[in-house]
Amino acid sequence: MKTKQFEDVCMGDQLPALEIPITVALIAGGAVATRDYFPGHHDKDAAQELGSPHIFMNILTTSGLVQRFVEQWCGPEGRFADLRIRLGAPNYPGDTMMFQGEVTALDASSRTAEVTLKGKNSMGNHVTGTVAVTLP
Repeated sequence: MKTKQFEDVCMGDQLPALEIPITVALIAGGAVATRDYFPGHHDKDAAQELGSPHIFMNILTTSGLVQRFVEQWCGPEGRFADLRIRLGAPNYPGDTMMFQGEVTALDASSRTAEVTLKGKNSMGNHVTGTVAVTLP
């Protein structure tokens, strides 16, 4: 995979959309991998006792998916300088999250591109935010 050069990026560039199927394995595996043992992330009965229809994704898994989305666009030599996200609608198994993003700021002195993004499921935006990535 080739890494984008700062000179190849323009304001308004659209990132390729990324579709993420939301599965029990993704949610539970992400929770375990991030040592988040809260029952709502892996135990359907416990999640339902909390008023949720099913288990739901934790923010650390969401953060990892945001990083995947941006890195697939910029390439492996892009360095994350900042990541600011806000959660909205929960991600439940059986749904799909669609990532979209756009370059909204460029700083030539630091060779940094800012990407504004959202990951949307059937209930609305699961995640919104910005990521700053430094490019070679």
